[in-house]
Amino acid sequence: MSATGSGTAPCRFAHYFVVCGIDTETGLEPDELAGENFEQSPLRRTFKSKVLAHFPETVEWNPFDQDAVNMLCMPKGLSFRTQVDNREPQFHSYLITREDGSRTYGFVLTFYEEVTSKQICTAMQTLYQMHHAEHSGSVCASSSCSMDSLASSLDEGDATSLNKLHCCSSYDMSRDTLYVSKALCLITPLPFMQACRKFLTQLHRAVSSQQPPPLPLESYIHNILYEVPLPPPGRSLKFHGVYEPIVCQRPSPSELPLADYSLKQVFELLGVENLVQVFTCVLLEMQILLYSQDYQRLMTVAEGITTLLFPFQWQHVYVPILPASLLHFLDAPVPYLMGLQSKEGTDRSKLELPQEANLCFVDIDNHFIELPEDFPQFPNKLEFIQEISAVLLQFGIPPEGSLPCSESATKLKSLALHDLVNDKKNGNLPGDALAVFELLQGNATLERLQALAKRTGVTVGRVQTLGDSTVKEKDGRLQCEEEELRDATLNVQVREVFANRFSHMFADYESFVIQSAMDLESWLTNREQMHNFDKASFLSDQPEPYLPFLSHFIETQMFATFIDNKIMSQWEVTEPLLRVFDSRIEKMRLYNVRIPNLRSSNYQKSTILKESAQSIEQRLMKIDHTAVHPHLLDMKIGQGKYEQGFFPKLQADVLAAGPTNNNRWASRTGTAQRRKDRLRQHSEHLGLDNDLREKYMQEARSLGKSLRQPKLSDLSPAVIAQTNWKFVEGLLKECRMKTKRMLVEKMGHEAVELGHGEANITGLEENTLIASLCDLMERIWSHGLQVKQGKSALWSHLLQYQEREEKLEQTAVSPVLLGPERRKSESGLTMPFLRVSLIQDMRHIQNVSEIKTDVGRARGWIRLSLEKKLLSQHLKQLLSNQALTKKLYKRYAFLRCEEEKEQFLYHLLTLNTVDYFCFTSVFTTIMIPYRAVIIPIKKLSNAITTSNPWVGVSGELGDSGVMQIPKNVLEITFECQNLGKLTTAQIGHDNSGLLAKWLVDCVMVRNEITGHTYKFPCGRWLGKGVDDGSLERILIGELIIPCADEDLSKQCRTPPLQRSPTQTRRISITSLAGKNKPNADQIQEAIGEAVNNIVKHFHKPEKERGSLTILLCGENGLVSALEQFFHHGFKSSRIFQKNVFVWDFIEKAMAYFEMTDQIGDTEEGMESFRSKCKVFCHYVNAINITPRNIGKDGKFQLLVCLGARDHLLPQWIPLLVECPLITRMYEEYALLRDHLTVNSLIQALQTVHEFNITLESSLVKGITL
Repeated sequence: MSATGSGTAPCRFAHYFVVCGIDTETGLEPDELAGENFEQSPLRRTFKSKVLAHFPETVEWNPFDQDAVNMLCMPKGLSFRTQVDNREPQFHSYLITREDGSRTYGFVLTFYEEVTSKQICTAMQTLYQMHHAEHSGSVCASSSCSMDSLASSLDEGDATSLNKLHCCSSYDMSRDTLYVSKALCLITPLPFMQACRKFLTQLHRAVSSQQPPPLPLESYIHNILYEVPLPPPGRSLKFHGVYEPIVCQRPSPSELPLADYSLKQVFELLGVENLVQVFTCVLLEMQILLYSQDYQRLMTVAEGITTLLFPFQWQHVYVPILPASLLHFLDAPVPYLMGLQSKEGTDRSKLELPQEANLCFVDIDNHFIELPEDFPQFPNKLEFIQEISAVLLQFGIPPEGSLPCSESATKLKSLALHDLVNDKKNGNLPGDALAVFELLQGNATLERLQALAKRTGVTVGRVQTLGDSTVKEKDGRLQCEEEELRDATLNVQVREVFANRFSHMFADYESFVIQSAMDLESWLTNREQMHNFDKASFLSDQPEPYLPFLSHFIETQMFATFIDNKIMSQWEVTEPLLRVFDSRIEKMRLYNVRIPNLRSSNYQKSTILKESAQSIEQRLMKIDHTAVHPHLLDMKIGQGKYEQGFFPKLQADVLAAGPTNNNRWASRTGTAQRRKDRLRQHSEHLGLDNDLREKYMQEARSLGKSLRQPKLSDLSPAVIAQTNWKFVEGLLKECRMKTKRMLVEKMGHEAVELGHGEANITGLEENTLIASLCDLMERIWSHGLQVKQGKSALWSHLLQYQEREEKLEQTAVSPVLLGPERRKSESGLTMPFLRVSLIQDMRHIQNVSEIKTDVGRARGWIRLSLEKKLLSQHLKQLLSNQALTKKLYKRYAFLRCEEEKEQFLYHLLTLNTVDYFCFTSVFTTIMIPYRAVIIPIKKLSNAITTSNPWVGVSGELGDSGVMQIPKNVLEITFECQNLGKLTTAQIGHDNSGLLAKWLVDCVMVRNEITGHTYKFPCGRWLGKGVDDGSLERILIGELIIPCADEDLSKQCRTPPLQRSPTQTRRISITSLAGKNKPNADQIQEAIGEAVNNIVKHFHKPEKERGSLTILLCGENGLVSALEQFFHHGFKSSRIFQKNVFVWDFIEKAMAYFEMTDQIGDTEEGMESFRSKCKVFCHYVNAINITPRNIGKDGKFQLLVCLGARDHLLPQWIPLLVECPLITRMYEEYALLRDHLTVNSLIQALQTVHEFNITLESSLVKGITL
């Protein structure tokens, strides 16, 4: 706890003692903020409580916030009971998070005190009579489910439970005794939950017992406020309650930080599986809502889970107990972890929450959780759960949890420590103490406890009923201490298991931290622009199964803060959690001499469970410090009077301030304080003014967060408005950061495609960024909703828009056409219009049967709009219906802030500058309609053909198979499973009829959902006796970029995919007179480039590779480069007006090899030569006898592809070079006759040998080898 202030102040165990209850002066005030429900009996309503007393008046470093303390001590306000009701005291705790992120803990014991004020009894009687007269026999009507009625819906039960309540909610002054709740609270800087609970329980026992306490209560309160210090780190401390000593301990700086909430209870309440799932949601910074009737359960689960985050810390809104008056906080469009009290009999289905798209709902009492959709699992989840379960089983705790629903729903008592001792079933302690000793035989601590037990005269072997009550009490205390020790041991061992996971997952994180700034000041001022962590390299080093989780996690605020702390540790004192974590990693390296076993997902268990428990054990068994005993104070005579059952009015003057100099620890703290002051002055001289530095620090930490912590105390409309304004600003800032990051990453990737630098984004990372954009949009759409409908606020808005538009559509005109999608070609044949509209895209999503939920539909629609570059335009259209927006949203909602909304749409518009395939690549199994159009060249050939044409389309995800096209139509629409990005099209005909020869310009294929249009250039003849005699061709596709006027894509576009080689290129290669024939250097360069591209392809992660077919057969592919090589110096291409092709040379060479094979030469060298010739002839024959009608160029392409696949090209080229035919068919200067060039070609082709090349089925169809 960092604190300034004089002397001993910051080292005090407790800062304040507070009493809250009914103010008899003001009487009964209904608590409107808590969602008043007049349907209920006055005994069940909430009334305002007040802080009746707090001591001291204020503490300089932790000012007293009266409203917040009152609200959290009595979150439901005052509650009344009569003698027939259960009046068991209840314990709960809470915390207050300040704006700077520091925390103060409160521990509260609520008990019932008899009402002595006549006026209050009379007021209650009057209220009850009025209620009875109005509501006799009626059952409350159900309320609407808007945000504002959430409070009342929480108070509603079903009719039967209301009738039951009716019987015990009556009040008659003459017959009944009225009781009202009162809360005693200790506020402390550290969460010493067990010690505070014991102190308050003993204080209450003193009030309710028949004997007055040994000293006035002021003595004990004064003692804990002013004379009990915080235990120093790594030490234990004993101080005295009213009846018994109380022990607390604090971990040393090298251990895991203090956590006093029982994890045993958390596992009993949730079970291991559920807890790990909720823990994962917390790590991924979703919205987590805990739900229980018991405040202490909410606090225990919230603190338990956040404790397990070490070395990370929750960075967002954290309100484990949300008072009824603050339910509007659930509207916050930011990640939060909040706890909501459920009312008895309230069903989850009645609870309408403002936003559920990204919500993890945890119903603690019913052992049930609801998770968000698309939720990545924690790495090694199964082994992790097994390791935790093994620890729990050692302590007798069933991993599935041990609170059955029925029991938890009916018997909801606060789980006090003495309850656990008395109810051994719940505490998982066997009834017989002997069994415990058998379970943990040989445990040194228990042996010491046993010896201690013997000294006190307790037989532990068999529990006996002993007459002596003092021995019984000691026995109870001993069991209590044993229980506490077991709890502490379990806590630390479970936390070690969790900490160990992070130590292994982030063992090498330092290698990826980017230290770019020279000093703290420049780092803080440029924090927003800086890249602090090399995410892409980090992810590429992780095992594949970890990636879905890690890619999300490294985008969170808690990870960013962790890295920020690491960078700042070079200039200032290392943050404590980071220091502990770094030292653990260091130790791991020393002990394991960790050989970088990167990419291994082997699970490694924690090895230090026993050691970690020993230090706690030692501190609890051997007390290091004892505080001053409570003593009589200088009180006025007659003060400190005692009346059983009533908490006395404390004497303020003795509790207002502590003793001046009787403190043993004052001098020690004094020197520590002086050291702190020196350090502070030194840090101020570092050249950065402290206020400025704090401002920078806050800005740096709040990066990407809209609001750290809502203020609990001030609830004026102005403050609520200001909070909402902060939310709006925060959402806009987050949108700017996210779109900027998406653009930078994507453009970086495209720069690589164009040959600049290194790629810094993976498909996984891109998917993560888009998922977080979807999440942001859900949060924006659920901010300031009037009435919630369905789990997705965005989809609900879209549906209402669709309904209105469809009504208008029926009466008016057709939907809007967004820009021309017409594709012109020289033949005049075009792609027909594609109707594009917001409604049309919604219908596409609604037709996808694979998407089952509204949240899924909203995400699908965002992805589709982003892929079509229409997201900003669609949303602008959606929000242009202002009447609908006004109907759905409150005035303060983000979507009704005009300027911010415009900026938001502009940020989304910038995403149009890059190409996303985020819909196509995610919905891989859906059926998609495609349209294919064949465009012939009319000037040079028949526009129509008498033969029967066919077409087939292949993509990265599959192929369509062969489809016949109706004659003379040349257009076909077909539906098939998503083909992904299209790569190749096969086109052909059956050569029937008189007009069978056909010159095709290109084939166009369009995905009718995403609008992506691919052009497959051909520019060649199809027909016997023309060109190379081919009746079918394989064409390589390129994506056509639409150029609408308003489109930003003109300025920045994705590099085009390679296309299929065109007629012009063929002619330039084959004709002698070709002026643009490539020279020898250009050909060699083209081969190097083609081989390089294939090598690069295989060095990318598998999912990122794209199409290999393009690299083999595309315009600058390997086939085309080798074709140029073989054409160089080729003698007269035309003999007697007949084209000669490279394939003619290959066929002649084959004939020569087959002939030499029959000449019986038996030299040794000839054997291997023959076997190579045999293989070559086998491949050429297989291609020649294929039933497919591919021409000579097609056959050459096939030979190169098969040779590359089977790594045979470097064997075949020397055969062709040594073939005597070469001198007849090639000029002297031909590359094929230059030995140096041929050798370098063979070396280049050998570099592809290490890769496993798989050919697309469309290429090798019909080939049998």
